[in-house]
Amino acid sequence: MRAITRLAVVALGAVAASTPALAQVSDFQPVTDQMLQNPDPADWLMINRTYDQQRFSPLDEINRDNVSELALAWSLGLPAGVQESTPLVYDGVMYLIAPGARVIAVDATNGDRIWTYSHEIPNSAIGFVGPPQSQRQKSIAIYADLIFYTAPDGLIVALDAATGEIRWQTEVFDVTTNTRHTGGVLVADGKVITNRACLQRSGCFISAHDVFTGNEAWKFYLTAAPGTRDGDTWGDVPLDERVASSWGLPGSYDPERKVTYWGIANPTPYTRLTRHGSVDAVPTTAPADLYSNSTVALDVELGELVWYYQHNPGDDWDLDHLHERTIISTVFEPDPEAVKWINPAIERGSIREAVVMVGEGGGIWLLDRATGQFLWASPFPYDIPEFHIADINVETGRTVINTERMFTEDGQRQLVCYHNTRSYWSTAYDPTRNALYVPYHDACLDMTSNASSPSGFGPRVGMLRPGTDLEDYSSMARIDLTTGRMERIHSQVAPGNGSALVTAGDLLFWGDIARRFRAFDPDDGEVLWEAVLGGTIQTSTISYAVDGRQYVAVLTGNGTSGTGTPASISGIEIVQEHNAIYSFALPRR
Repeated sequence: MRAITRLAVVALGAVAASTPALAQVSDFQPVTDQMLQNPDPADWLMINRTYDQQRFSPLDEINRDNVSELALAWSLGLPAGVQESTPLVYDGVMYLIAPGARVIAVDATNGDRIWTYSHEIPNSAIGFVGPPQSQRQKSIAIYADLIFYTAPDGLIVALDAATGEIRWQTEVFDVTTNTRHTGGVLVADGKVITNRACLQRSGCFISAHDVFTGNEAWKFYLTAAPGTRDGDTWGDVPLDERVASSWGLPGSYDPERKVTYWGIANPTPYTRLTRHGSVDAVPTTAPADLYSNSTVALDVELGELVWYYQHNPGDDWDLDHLHERTIISTVFEPDPEAVKWINPAIERGSIREAVVMVGEGGGIWLLDRATGQFLWASPFPYDIPEFHIADINVETGRTVINTERMFTEDGQRQLVCYHNTRSYWSTAYDPTRNALYVPYHDACLDMTSNASSPSGFGPRVGMLRPGTDLEDYSSMARIDLTTGRMERIHSQVAPGNGSALVTAGDLLFWGDIARRFRAFDPDDGEVLWEAVLGGTIQTSTISYAVDGRQYVAVLTGNGTSGTGTPASISGIEIVQEHNAIYSFALPRR
């Protein structure tokens, strides 16, 4: 572990951007491209550890035989506010976003603070992006000797990883365009790639900036313009009213192909009636309102579109299909009894390099990584009449939305599924089992159209899926990506915003809003260990090692959305304003 030189001690909540660091790291070894592509098992260098977004830790000191001995190694309280991010760990130091628009570095063995950067949001920007305590960025990034942070008021800030001092910062957007940094950061090919939430097209883009200068390298707009490729898919909607954001988790990256894969959210306003003025202004079959609710593959050097696939064309309900795109290699042998839509042109038994995604509105898709060709898809978690996708042309992969659930007139009320069945918490993939683990909520959406509302909807509430049992509301799914078979290996009442984590110790970790952090058997879901924490678990689950000792860490705090918790679920204590880091390890022998 590298040395830490101590300086003046200052309370975290009182530190400003110009305050000297609490300490600094000496002998810092720069993070290289090779490290990002093949990270040391001891480190956690990006939101889901690796470019493929698999969330698999090769550490195995903590395993199914000794996990019952897991105990708290250290904890650290954090300021009040929203917490939706995941920490990084490099060479014994943990870097994370702290509530209140802060970035901190702490000793990963005991939580002692090393340095703090606090971003001051100008009063002129608070009206657009909100106060510091409401900010909801998903991740930071590390490269060379820099930490990259997307400040809510439109800046990318590069911090010295050893001291926390600003090395450069650049403005990415004007906050008066109703744009806000809510996404994450991916560093690839010498570029800082970022996403954001937007309410005007001028802010709806994914961009790349040079890691050392902050100069813009490219910008990819998320809605196609008239007269360009796919520009006619928006019908007669004027250019500046074509809005779809990418507010969630950052994308994945294929260093071999030099392609990055990102998810894009729903178009706004939410209903076709409000967005287009007519329910049939755009098709009910893909493509419609591109590139909303799509996977986009971008050339990382130029930012040009390599391919896209649209999961939910012309969305009528705000059923996002964004968040991480997980890169895998799998045998293609989908089971027709488990998978609803299968491309008949794909040779069975062949090895496919693929991208897999699970939408907020439900559904799982497997796409060819090189071309975007449709491989297979299925409703998720269950195939029901209320599912928002009615059909997929298995030869072309074009999706068809469920027209029976569309709003054909103002004031109409509809039940559609699913609603935030997963959200800004990450899935996990175990390459030893070829299994994807998806924490999900069995919730649907009760929504009424309202043309007088800017969003296009009136009352809107999550509810239990008709016919489901309250005891099964929140579950962990294990999906075999060879066959597509889904098993529900654990169920409970309390929903969860915690990210899943699988490890080489034959363990699956996950936490919920009822403060329970657990280790499961990844095959049958048996609970092998449990700790009750001080607050709601949000995303963040990681594993790392320092001096040969493995840790499992998680953050607690407030999220701003995601559980879709129905009003019928009562008796679950959601502890507000308890923000902290908890790090667990085996007792020292």
